[in-house]
Amino acid sequence: MVELDLDLSAVRAMVAVNDEGQFGLAASELGISQQAVSKRIAKLESQLGTRLFERRIGSVALTAHGARFLPHARAILASGDAAIAAVLDSQVLRVAVHGAQIADGNLMRFYLETRPDAEVELVMTSPSKTSRNAVIDGRVDAAFARAHWRARPLPPHVTETPAYFDALHLLVGKDHPLANSDHVELHDLEGFTAWMPGAGFGSEVADFYRQLSDYCGITIDTDRYPGGIGFAIIIDRISASPTLVTFGGEGTSTPWHPAVRRLPIVNPTPVYPMSLLWQKAVSAHPQLVPLLDFVTANFNGSAHGTMWIPQPDRLHFTR
Repeated sequence: MVELDLDLSAVRAMVAVNDEGQFGLAASELGISQQAVSKRIAKLESQLGTRLFERRIGSVALTAHGARFLPHARAILASGDAAIAAVLDSQVLRVAVHGAQIADGNLMRFYLETRPDAEVELVMTSPSKTSRNAVIDGRVDAAFARAHWRARPLPPHVTETPAYFDALHLLVGKDHPLANSDHVELHDLEGFTAWMPGAGFGSEVADFYRQLSDYCGITIDTDRYPGGIGFAIIIDRISASPTLVTFGGEGTSTPWHPAVRRLPIVNPTPVYPMSLLWQKAVSAHPQLVPLLDFVTANFNGSAHGTMWIPQPDRLHFTR
């Protein structure tokens, strides 16, 4: 067997390119230049003697050899991170959230403000690299995310507990036909179009909105728009549109806009179900135990009878 000294930075670049789908996005995720990413991939391909990616216009795809190498690459990185953590003997719990404005970020902000001595590091993720994937891949110890996704079930080394029901509101511009309503019923959304660019990636979030669309008939538009997919961009576009709507979580800090109306959704109220996921290897971590106690004590699950959540989630959250 040929022995190769694999460069971990090159392996990390390979995984990032696969996860992000583009060399440019991978470079942003890694905090290096696109040229540096290309050089690392070229070095790895040279060492292995085969191409790992097919280059396409605007995107890349794994070759057959790349697909075979990918799970081993993830295992290499997870082992490397675990080795570093073991040497450092870190007591810091790394927890992934979807962003500072999202419900899980707000939940953790409250938790840390009331426990200033907690040794917790928050890791912000993105629509293309979710908190759920971060804990599955071993990049963090724990994460807040939707636990159930048929396309990628939780592996045996990750466990979870219900954490938060984030009730969704409808956001519309002042010239939208629903703007003067004081509420809207879920099935009344049939025929409308919700712009949700953050659901345009293969993830448990996208799966949630696909099932919501199947249930109530609303169309989910995930097209990208010039300027990005941040909250401010979404709110600006919705404020100026007489046809588009979007969803905002009750626990999410949506930017205020004078031309946007926020409407409760009832009969039933759609909610995004969040769990706290963690690596079983850290179950006894001294920082995880009080966080679990906090989440369990404050879980708002008693009103599930008036809520809509996908059936696999309902079976879990109401057991």
